[in-house]
Amino acid sequence: MRKFTRLILGTILLIFLAFYGHIFSFLEESNFWVGSFVIKLKYILMLVCSSWILIEIVRILKNRLLKKFDISNEDNLKSRKLHTQINLMEKVIIFVIFLITIGLILISIDSIKQIGIGIFASAGVVGIIVGLSAQKIVGAVLAGIQIAITQPFRIDDAVVVENEWGWIEEINLTYVVVRIWDKRRLVLPSSYFLEKPFQNWTRTTADIVGTVFIYTDYTISVETLRLELSRLLKDCELWDKKVSVVQVTDSKENYMEIRILVSAKNSPTAWDLRVYIREKMIEFIQKNYPESLPKTRINLENK
Repeated sequence: MRKFTRLILGTILLIFLAFYGHIFSFLEESNFWVGSFVIKLKYILMLVCSSWILIEIVRILKNRLLKKFDISNEDNLKSRKLHTQINLMEKVIIFVIFLITIGLILISIDSIKQIGIGIFASAGVVGIIVGLSAQKIVGAVLAGIQIAITQPFRIDDAVVVENEWGWIEEINLTYVVVRIWDKRRLVLPSSYFLEKPFQNWTRTTADIVGTVFIYTDYTISVETLRLELSRLLKDCELWDKKVSVVQVTDSKENYMEIRILVSAKNSPTAWDLRVYIREKMIEFIQKNYPESLPKTRINLENK
């Protein structure tokens, strides 16, 4: 409702300026400088109102489109993809509207008219912005546009960035917000994701395979551990019934490394499943094969 209110208010103001602005024309007759200032002010206000209306229309259309695609559903890959595209395209369109409005306003002011003309020149846009602000800002904006097109990640994707695991919460034109598992927020420039590697656990599907490592003595039976894993997973709601593997992946002097692979419907569920399996397998070994826990052997010989 607030967006519709702002849209109506902006439209009323634009109509007033367009059709009733002549009531100030007497100022031009009485004082040339005052009249000229009022005319330019009216023109600038009309540009601002027009931009305001366009931006509100874009936001209303965006909200209408996003309501059709709910990302709270479990199978939300398509919805997250569209949310990412539409949100970023909204920011790009608003940025373009803002840039054009600033250029038109500058053109209307004689003393800085050349700057306004330069904004509309293809080479001038880059030159002026880089000169006035910084190359990093332009790079971040271009990176945001590239992310919108290529989509290396989407809203609510599970990612590992800077050794932190979390979900993509916001994708803005110049920065991305990652909601970390402990509710912290990691804010990174858009260019970061084009320059450095990161892990996306839900790039194509939400289901994922979790890994659990257990270290035991050589005396334990691996087949017994396989049977125990099958028993634990049989009635476990966290498991999606796709992957269940127990393998010896390494062997050292004092222990062997056992890797357990289990699958789940999404990364948060996989985390809970890994924790559950790790706890139960350790408990099983402690109760039934305490002699098979990792240990150091020392041989003493009598001479």
